[in-house]
Amino acid sequence: MITSKQWHIFSAAPHRVMFFGGALQALAVMMWLMTELLTSHGVLWHPIPWAIAPSAAHAWLMIYGLFPFFMFGFLMTTFPRWMKGSEIPPHRYVPAFVLLMLGAVSFYIGLLISHTILIVAIFSTLSGWILALYALLRVLLDTSHQNKRHPQLIFIALSLGWCGLVAYLIWLLGDNPAWLRFSIQGGLWLFLLPVFASVAHRMIPFFTASALTHNYIPSPHWSWWVMLAASAGHGLLQLNDASAWLWLCDAPLAIVALHLTHSWGLRRSLKIPLLGVLHIGFAWLGIAMLLFTVQSFVLFISHGNTVIWGLAPLHALTIGCFSTLLIGMATRVTLGHSGLPMKVGNPINLMFMGLQLVAVLRVLADMLPMQAGHWLYVAAGAVWLACFGSWVVRYLPVYWRPRTDGRPG
Repeated sequence: MITSKQWHIFSAAPHRVMFFGGALQALAVMMWLMTELLTSHGVLWHPIPWAIAPSAAHAWLMIYGLFPFFMFGFLMTTFPRWMKGSEIPPHRYVPAFVLLMLGAVSFYIGLLISHTILIVAIFSTLSGWILALYALLRVLLDTSHQNKRHPQLIFIALSLGWCGLVAYLIWLLGDNPAWLRFSIQGGLWLFLLPVFASVAHRMIPFFTASALTHNYIPSPHWSWWVMLAASAGHGLLQLNDASAWLWLCDAPLAIVALHLTHSWGLRRSLKIPLLGVLHIGFAWLGIAMLLFTVQSFVLFISHGNTVIWGLAPLHALTIGCFSTLLIGMATRVTLGHSGLPMKVGNPINLMFMGLQLVAVLRVLADMLPMQAGHWLYVAAGAVWLACFGSWVVRYLPVYWRPRTDGRPG
């Protein structure tokens, strides 16, 4: 039974509740996927008749069911600091967390039981999302800080993510595949990548300059704008079935991301694991977009007749880049806002490295023949569970304990 004191500690800061939900989702999402992988091929049991196609469920769970918890927890913590505003009060973020959590739990129940429960789950997630957006909007409106470009663009991307979730709901209600396509492609290229690219552009040079005592780390705004424009262009081309032309957007994005990886000092950052994991996560963006570029260009020169690598570039992006940045940022915020030293031990270092193994296995699984690839899928899922499981064991209790330095939050 949770006491009022424990609840007060748990709900004292937005990252506590949101990261708690995200940590549980990181395990639940992969346990569901592992169940699907093992039962669909009759390894453990017979195939489970899910309420919707597993591919559609997987897309929702990763795009809208996992990343937003960590995003809102991070942004509700950093928005006031970026713009020198007041902390977001619990009455704004706690209801958002409850609705998002209710939506996540209901989604799993709906997959097993009822299409109707899935619709209820999406409504709950939409409601929680809009409350979280309002909390961030109040910070934007109530502060007079001159430079709000990063927060403003991130807020727009989060709003487009909400629109993608609406599209998913419309698909559930009417079964028109065009809405599902918009939800997935819009979620990836108009929501997830812009948010991660913007946070990385804003924070990685700052953390690097602080940790490595460099006075200046280049982070030109033109590079940020190229990444945002290229991401939007990729999404629009995908929606218009123009996969053979994606290289026109993907090549500039890859070049810019790899240029920033070099200029931000990837090699130097590896001296400090908590910093290095952020650089490694961002390096995956350049690698992923390079894979996308080659994949699209091969399609272009073969006049649409040759498709290579399947979903390998996508998983390099979502697991290599997004998941690594997610866990790196979440670890920094968890340590920094609990009064713990900004250092990680060998178990978490191994977890960071293990997540890179997950990305490599998942990319190879899409490049190899189906039979071999299937077991690499399973191996990648098992390593993911081991990695996030160790992170959860280490950091989940932090969210219901007081700060070690006695400060609030």
